[in-house]
Amino acid sequence: MSLKKLRTRIDRLDWSLLNLLNERGLLVQSIGAIKEKTRQSVFAPGREREIFLRLKQNNPGPLSAEAVESVFREVVHVCRNLEKKLRVGYLGPEATFTHQAALRSFGRSAELHPIRTIPDVFSEVEKARADFGVVPIENSTEGVVNHTLDMFVDSTLSICAELELPISHYLLGDPGRYRGGAGAKVIYTHYQALAQCRHWLEAHLPKVPIVEVSSTAEAAVRASRSKSAVAVSSRLAAELYGMDILASRIEDVSRNSTRFLVIGKNEPSRTGRDKTSLMISIKDRVGALYDMLLPFKRFKLNMTKIESRPTRQRAWEYIFFVDILGHRSDPPVQKVLKLLERSSVFIKVLGSYPRTE
Repeated sequence: MSLKKLRTRIDRLDWSLLNLLNERGLLVQSIGAIKEKTRQSVFAPGREREIFLRLKQNNPGPLSAEAVESVFREVVHVCRNLEKKLRVGYLGPEATFTHQAALRSFGRSAELHPIRTIPDVFSEVEKARADFGVVPIENSTEGVVNHTLDMFVDSTLSICAELELPISHYLLGDPGRYRGGAGAKVIYTHYQALAQCRHWLEAHLPKVPIVEVSSTAEAAVRASRSKSAVAVSSRLAAELYGMDILASRIEDVSRNSTRFLVIGKNEPSRTGRDKTSLMISIKDRVGALYDMLLPFKRFKLNMTKIESRPTRQRAWEYIFFVDILGHRSDPPVQKVLKLLERSSVFIKVLGSYPRTE
Protein backbone atom coordinates (compact mmCIF):
# COMPACT_ATOMS: atom_id res chain seq x y z
CA MET A 1 0.00 0.00 0.00
CA SER A 2 1.09 3.56 -0.64
CA LEU A 3 2.02 5.93 2.17
CA LYS A 4 -1.12 7.97 1.53
CA LYS A 5 -3.40 4.93 1.78
CA LEU A 6 -1.70 3.73 4.97
CA ARG A 7 -2.16 7.14 6.56
CA THR A 8 -5.82 7.16 5.48
CA ARG A 9 -6.33 3.83 7.27
CA ILE A 10 -4.61 5.20 10.38
CA ASP A 11 -6.92 8.23 10.32
CA ARG A 12 -9.96 5.94 10.20
CA LEU A 13 -8.63 3.88 13.09
CA ASP A 14 -8.00 7.05 15.09
CA TRP A 15 -11.64 8.07 14.61
CA SER A 16 -12.73 4.60 15.73
CA LEU A 17 -10.46 4.80 18.77
CA LEU A 18 -11.83 8.24 19.63
CA ASN A 19 -15.43 7.00 19.49
CA LEU A 20 -14.59 3.90 21.54
CA LEU A 21 -12.77 5.96 24.17
CA ASN A 22 -15.76 8.25 24.54
CA GLU A 23 -18.08 5.24 24.73
CA ARG A 24 -15.85 3.87 27.50
CA GLY A 25 -16.04 7.24 29.24
CA LEU A 26 -19.86 7.19 29.20
CA LEU A 27 -19.87 3.71 30.75
CA VAL A 28 -17.45 4.84 33.43
CA GLN A 29 -19.70 7.80 34.26
CA SER A 30 -22.60 5.37 34.75
CA ILE A 31 -20.42 3.27 37.05
CA GLY A 32 -19.50 6.43 38.94
CA ALA A 33 -23.18 7.21 39.53
CA ILE A 34 -23.73 3.71 40.97
CA LYS A 35 -20.65 4.04 43.20
CA GLU A 36 -21.87 7.39 44.50
CA LYS A 37 -25.24 5.93 45.47
CA THR A 38 -23.66 2.90 47.16
CA ARG A 39 -20.81 4.97 48.66
CA GLN A 40 -18.10 2.92 46.97
CA SER A 41 -14.63 4.30 46.39
CA VAL A 42 -13.76 5.56 42.92
CA PHE A 43 -10.23 4.19 43.37
CA ALA A 44 -10.27 0.41 42.69
CA PRO A 45 -6.64 -0.77 42.43
CA GLY A 46 -7.57 -4.46 42.22
CA ARG A 47 -9.89 -3.88 39.27
CA GLU A 48 -7.27 -1.74 37.51
CA ARG A 49 -4.59 -4.38 37.99
CA GLU A 50 -6.97 -6.99 36.57
CA ILE A 51 -7.53 -4.85 33.45
CA PHE A 52 -3.81 -4.36 32.79
CA LEU A 53 -3.01 -8.03 33.38
CA ARG A 54 -5.76 -9.27 31.06
CA LEU A 55 -4.76 -6.91 28.26
CA LYS A 56 -1.07 -7.82 28.50
CA GLN A 57 -1.82 -11.54 28.53
CA ASN A 58 -3.98 -11.26 25.38
CA ASN A 59 -1.77 -8.79 23.55
CA PRO A 60 -0.94 -10.13 20.03
CA GLY A 61 1.72 -7.45 19.32
CA PRO A 62 3.61 -5.71 17.86
CA LEU A 63 3.12 -3.43 20.89
CA SER A 64 5.09 -4.65 23.90
CA ALA A 65 3.35 -5.58 27.15
CA GLU A 66 4.91 -2.50 28.76
CA ALA A 67 3.57 -0.25 25.98
CA VAL A 68 0.08 -1.73 26.30
CA GLU A 69 0.05 -1.14 30.05
CA SER A 70 1.36 2.40 29.63
CA VAL A 71 -1.37 3.33 27.13
CA PHE A 72 -4.23 1.73 29.06
CA ARG A 73 -2.99 3.02 32.41
CA GLU A 74 -3.50 6.55 31.10
CA VAL A 75 -6.90 5.61 29.63
CA VAL A 76 -7.99 4.22 33.02
CA HIS A 77 -6.73 7.31 34.85
CA VAL A 78 -8.49 9.73 32.49
CA CYS A 79 -11.74 7.76 32.64
CA ARG A 80 -11.56 7.57 36.45
CA ASN A 81 -11.44 11.35 36.42
CA LEU A 82 -14.89 11.30 34.78
CA GLU A 83 -16.22 9.55 37.91
CA LYS A 84 -14.53 11.97 40.28
CA LYS A 85 -11.49 14.21 40.13
CA LEU A 86 -9.38 12.87 42.97
CA ARG A 87 -7.19 15.05 45.14
CA VAL A 88 -4.01 13.22 46.08
CA GLY A 89 -1.31 14.37 48.48
CA TYR A 90 2.21 13.01 48.18
CA LEU A 91 5.56 13.57 49.85
CA GLY A 92 6.92 16.41 47.75
CA PRO A 93 8.17 18.52 46.19
CA GLU A 94 7.62 17.78 42.50
CA ALA A 95 9.98 15.24 40.90
CA THR A 96 10.52 13.16 44.06
CA PHE A 97 10.20 9.42 43.62
CA THR A 98 6.98 9.60 45.66
CA HIS A 99 5.67 12.07 43.04
CA GLN A 100 6.45 9.47 40.37
CA ALA A 101 4.62 6.82 42.43
CA ALA A 102 1.59 9.13 42.69
CA LEU A 103 1.63 9.69 38.92
CA ARG A 104 1.73 5.95 38.30
CA SER A 105 -1.16 5.29 40.70
CA PHE A 106 -3.44 8.21 39.81
CA GLY A 107 -2.18 9.74 36.54
CA ARG A 108 -1.79 13.36 35.50
CA SER A 109 -5.54 13.93 35.40
CA ALA A 110 -5.79 13.75 39.21
CA GLU A 111 -5.09 16.80 41.40
CA LEU A 112 -1.63 15.92 42.70
CA HIS A 113 -0.42 18.11 45.55
CA PRO A 114 3.12 18.03 46.96
CA ILE A 115 3.21 17.98 50.78
CA ARG A 116 6.24 18.81 52.87
CA THR A 117 6.36 15.90 55.34
CA ILE A 118 5.01 12.37 55.79
CA PRO A 119 2.96 13.36 58.89
CA ASP A 120 1.41 16.18 56.85
CA VAL A 121 0.39 13.70 54.12
CA PHE A 122 -1.47 11.64 56.75
CA SER A 123 -3.02 14.80 58.20
CA GLU A 124 -4.32 16.03 54.83
CA VAL A 125 -6.13 12.73 54.21
CA GLU A 126 -7.44 12.46 57.78
CA LYS A 127 -8.90 15.98 57.55
CA ALA A 128 -10.46 15.18 54.13
CA ARG A 129 -8.38 17.82 52.37
CA ALA A 130 -7.09 14.98 50.18
CA ASP A 131 -8.86 11.80 49.06
CA PHE A 132 -5.68 9.73 49.18
CA GLY A 133 -2.04 10.07 50.12
CA VAL A 134 1.12 8.45 48.74
CA VAL A 135 4.10 7.79 51.03
CA PRO A 136 7.28 5.68 50.84
CA ILE A 137 7.47 2.68 53.16
CA GLU A 138 10.76 0.88 52.36
CA ASN A 139 13.74 0.73 50.02
CA SER A 140 15.29 -2.55 48.91
CA THR A 141 18.78 -1.24 49.70
CA GLU A 142 18.30 0.94 52.77
CA GLY A 143 15.27 -0.65 54.43
CA VAL A 144 12.18 0.76 56.11
CA VAL A 145 11.07 4.40 56.24
CA ASN A 146 10.50 4.78 60.00
CA HIS A 147 8.51 8.03 59.73
CA THR A 148 5.80 6.19 57.77
CA LEU A 149 5.61 3.25 60.18
CA ASP A 150 5.36 5.55 63.19
CA MET A 151 2.40 7.42 61.69
CA PHE A 152 0.25 4.26 61.66
CA VAL A 153 0.39 3.98 65.46
CA ASP A 154 -2.21 6.73 65.99
CA SER A 155 -3.67 7.16 62.49
CA THR A 156 -7.16 5.97 61.59
CA LEU A 157 -6.26 5.64 57.90
CA SER A 158 -6.03 2.36 56.00
CA ILE A 159 -3.56 1.11 53.43
CA CYS A 160 -5.47 1.03 50.12
CA ALA A 161 -2.75 -0.07 47.71
CA GLU A 162 0.96 -0.65 47.32
CA LEU A 163 3.30 -0.27 44.38
CA GLU A 164 6.97 -0.86 43.83
CA LEU A 165 9.08 1.34 41.56
CA PRO A 166 12.62 0.69 40.32
CA ILE A 167 14.79 3.55 41.56
CA SER A 168 17.66 4.97 39.51
CA HIS A 169 19.70 7.97 40.57
CA TYR A 170 21.36 10.52 38.26
CA LEU A 171 24.03 13.13 38.77
CA LEU A 172 22.54 16.41 37.57
CA GLY A 173 24.30 19.68 36.92
CA ASP A 174 24.54 22.87 34.92
CA PRO A 175 24.28 22.30 31.14
CA GLY A 176 27.82 23.64 30.72
CA ARG A 177 29.44 21.32 33.26
CA TYR A 178 31.71 18.48 32.23
CA ARG A 179 30.34 14.95 32.22
CA GLY A 180 30.68 13.14 35.53
CA GLY A 181 30.53 16.33 37.60
CA ALA A 182 34.15 17.34 37.10
CA GLY A 183 34.90 20.61 38.85
CA ALA A 184 31.84 20.54 41.12
CA LYS A 185 32.21 22.42 44.40
CA VAL A 186 29.26 20.87 46.27
CA ILE A 187 26.88 17.89 45.97
CA TYR A 188 23.26 18.26 47.09
CA THR A 189 21.35 15.09 47.92
CA HIS A 190 18.81 13.43 50.21
CA TYR A 191 20.11 11.07 52.90
CA GLN A 192 18.38 8.04 51.30
CA ALA A 193 19.89 8.80 47.88
CA LEU A 194 23.27 9.36 49.51
CA ALA A 195 23.11 5.96 51.18
CA GLN A 196 22.19 4.32 47.88
CA CYS A 197 24.99 6.04 45.90
CA ARG A 198 27.74 6.42 48.50
CA HIS A 199 30.31 4.14 46.82
CA TRP A 200 29.87 5.82 43.42
CA LEU A 201 30.30 9.27 44.92
CA GLU A 202 33.39 8.20 46.89
CA ALA A 203 34.92 6.74 43.72
CA HIS A 204 34.13 9.62 41.33
CA LEU A 205 33.80 12.77 43.48
CA PRO A 206 35.73 11.87 46.65
CA LYS A 207 36.75 15.40 47.70
CA VAL A 208 33.50 17.24 46.93
CA PRO A 209 31.52 18.26 50.06
CA ILE A 210 28.04 16.71 50.40
CA VAL A 211 25.08 18.73 51.68
CA GLU A 212 21.97 16.79 52.69
CA VAL A 213 18.58 18.36 51.91
CA SER A 214 14.94 17.38 52.43
CA SER A 215 14.44 15.48 49.13
CA THR A 216 16.08 14.58 45.84
CA ALA A 217 13.86 17.17 44.16
CA GLU A 218 15.06 19.87 46.56
CA ALA A 219 18.63 18.78 45.73
CA ALA A 220 17.92 19.43 42.05
CA VAL A 221 16.39 22.84 42.83
CA ARG A 222 19.46 23.87 44.86
CA ALA A 223 21.90 22.68 42.19
CA SER A 224 19.94 24.40 39.41
CA ARG A 225 20.69 27.76 41.08
CA SER A 226 24.46 27.31 41.04
CA LYS A 227 26.87 26.57 38.20
CA SER A 228 29.32 24.99 40.66
CA ALA A 229 26.84 22.56 42.27
CA VAL A 230 25.57 19.11 41.28
CA ALA A 231 22.71 17.01 42.62
CA VAL A 232 21.89 13.34 43.05
CA SER A 233 18.30 13.20 41.84
CA SER A 234 15.92 11.70 39.28
CA ARG A 235 15.55 11.89 35.50
CA LEU A 236 12.20 13.64 36.01
CA ALA A 237 13.93 16.33 38.09
CA ALA A 238 16.38 16.92 35.24
CA GLU A 239 13.45 17.53 32.89
CA LEU A 240 11.50 19.76 35.28
CA TYR A 241 14.43 21.93 36.35
CA GLY A 242 16.29 22.13 33.03
CA MET A 243 19.45 20.32 34.10
CA ASP A 244 21.91 18.10 32.27
CA ILE A 245 22.40 14.45 33.22
CA LEU A 246 26.13 14.24 33.96
CA ALA A 247 26.11 10.56 34.98
CA SER A 248 23.36 7.93 34.78
CA ARG A 249 22.30 5.11 37.12
CA ILE A 250 24.84 5.87 39.82
CA GLU A 251 23.14 3.75 42.51
CA ASP A 252 25.48 1.18 44.06
CA VAL A 253 22.98 -1.69 43.78
CA SER A 254 21.55 -2.10 40.28
CA ARG A 255 18.28 -3.75 41.39
CA ASN A 256 17.28 -0.86 43.61
CA SER A 257 13.57 -0.31 44.22
CA THR A 258 11.24 1.45 46.65
CA ARG A 259 7.84 0.34 47.88
CA PHE A 260 5.14 2.98 48.29
CA LEU A 261 1.74 2.92 50.00
CA VAL A 262 -1.51 4.59 49.02
CA ILE A 263 -3.39 5.59 52.19
CA GLY A 264 -7.05 6.51 52.51
CA LYS A 265 -10.15 6.19 54.69
CA ASN A 266 -11.56 2.98 53.19
CA GLU A 267 -9.69 -0.12 52.08
CA PRO A 268 -10.56 -1.72 48.70
CA SER A 269 -12.50 -4.91 48.00
CA ARG A 270 -10.93 -8.36 48.18
CA THR A 271 -9.24 -9.50 44.94
CA GLY A 272 -7.88 -12.96 45.80
CA ARG A 273 -4.29 -11.75 45.53
CA ASP A 274 -4.09 -9.53 48.56
CA LYS A 275 -1.75 -8.52 51.33
CA THR A 276 -2.68 -7.56 54.90
CA SER A 277 -0.60 -5.30 57.13
CA LEU A 278 -0.80 -5.61 60.92
CA MET A 279 0.50 -3.70 63.93
CA ILE A 280 0.99 -5.85 67.02
CA SER A 281 2.09 -5.03 70.55
CA ILE A 282 3.07 -8.00 72.71
CA LYS A 283 3.73 -8.49 76.40
CA ASP A 284 7.32 -8.22 77.60
CA ARG A 285 8.06 -11.81 78.61
CA VAL A 286 10.28 -14.73 77.60
CA GLY A 287 9.09 -16.36 74.37
CA ALA A 288 6.54 -13.63 73.55
CA LEU A 289 7.80 -13.09 69.99
CA TYR A 290 7.97 -16.85 69.38
CA ASP A 291 4.36 -17.23 70.55
CA MET A 292 3.27 -14.35 68.32
CA LEU A 293 4.75 -16.04 65.25
CA LEU A 294 3.33 -19.52 65.91
CA PRO A 295 -0.23 -18.81 64.63
CA PHE A 296 1.15 -17.71 61.24
CA LYS A 297 2.96 -21.03 60.88
CA ARG A 298 0.00 -23.03 62.17
CA PHE A 299 -2.37 -21.61 59.55
CA LYS A 300 0.30 -21.50 56.81
CA LEU A 301 0.24 -17.75 56.25
CA ASN A 302 3.24 -16.38 54.40
CA MET A 303 4.79 -13.50 56.34
CA THR A 304 6.57 -11.19 53.88
CA LYS A 305 7.78 -8.57 56.35
CA ILE A 306 8.32 -7.95 60.06
CA GLU A 307 9.69 -4.73 61.57
CA SER A 308 9.91 -3.51 65.15
CA ARG A 309 9.60 0.05 66.44
CA PRO A 310 9.79 1.41 70.02
CA THR A 311 6.40 2.19 71.58
CA ARG A 312 7.84 5.49 72.97
CA GLN A 313 5.70 4.91 76.06
CA ARG A 314 8.03 2.69 78.08
CA ALA A 315 11.70 1.78 77.61
CA TRP A 316 12.39 -1.39 75.64
CA GLU A 317 8.77 -1.99 74.65
CA TYR A 318 8.16 -2.53 70.95
CA ILE A 319 5.43 -2.62 68.34
CA PHE A 320 5.77 -5.09 65.50
CA PHE A 321 4.66 -4.31 61.95
CA VAL A 322 3.85 -7.45 59.98
CA ASP A 323 2.84 -8.04 56.34
CA ILE A 324 1.17 -11.32 55.38
CA LEU A 325 -0.24 -12.68 52.14
CA GLY A 326 -4.03 -12.89 52.30
CA HIS A 327 -7.08 -10.72 52.98
CA ARG A 328 -8.48 -9.97 56.44
CA SER A 329 -11.72 -11.72 55.38
CA ASP A 330 -9.94 -15.00 54.49
CA PRO A 331 -10.71 -17.73 57.09
CA PRO A 332 -7.02 -18.48 57.90
CA VAL A 333 -6.33 -14.79 58.45
CA GLN A 334 -9.40 -14.42 60.68
CA LYS A 335 -8.29 -17.38 62.81
CA VAL A 336 -4.81 -15.91 63.23
CA LEU A 337 -6.26 -12.53 64.20
CA LYS A 338 -8.44 -14.13 66.89
CA LEU A 339 -5.46 -15.95 68.39
CA LEU A 340 -3.34 -12.80 68.33
CA GLU A 341 -6.09 -10.80 70.06
CA ARG A 342 -5.89 -13.20 73.00
CA SER A 343 -2.12 -13.13 73.38
CA SER A 344 -1.25 -9.51 72.43
CA VAL A 345 -1.54 -6.23 74.30
CA PHE A 346 -3.28 -4.93 71.19
CA ILE A 347 -3.51 -5.67 67.47
CA LYS A 348 -4.51 -3.32 64.66
CA VAL A 349 -5.21 -4.18 61.03
CA LEU A 350 -3.67 -1.43 58.92
CA GLY A 351 -5.38 -2.61 55.75
CA SER A 352 -5.96 -5.41 53.27
CA TYR A 353 -5.13 -4.40 49.72
CA PRO A 354 -4.06 -5.82 46.32
CA ARG A 355 -0.43 -6.86 46.47
CA THR A 356 1.95 -5.59 43.84
CA GLU A 357 3.02 -8.01 41.14
